[in-house]
Amino acid sequence: MKRQTIVDKDSRPSVMNEKQYEALKNEGMSKEKAARIANTPDAGKKGGASKPYEERSKKELYKQAQDLDIDGRSKMDKEELINALREGH
Repeated sequence: MKRQTIVDKDSRPSVMNEKQYEALKNEGMSKEKAARIANTPDAGKKGGASKPYEERSKKELYKQAQDLDIDGRSKMDKEELINALREGH
């Protein structure tokens, strides 16, 4: 089931990483999708603080894909999850 972020036309979702949210919006992403990404636990970590996807478990990748509401994640293997996370969909 997809999570919905309710936004009226004069407001926007709350975000934890404002800088990343604005950058994603500037790239053409919707407010809702930009907010979901900017609110992930490792959003915007710099300097290699986050482990590369290849070093994460399938369970960790699945959780991140779930947080980003990536369709079809339950049928993906680890490599497919990595590709979907990198593509942002």
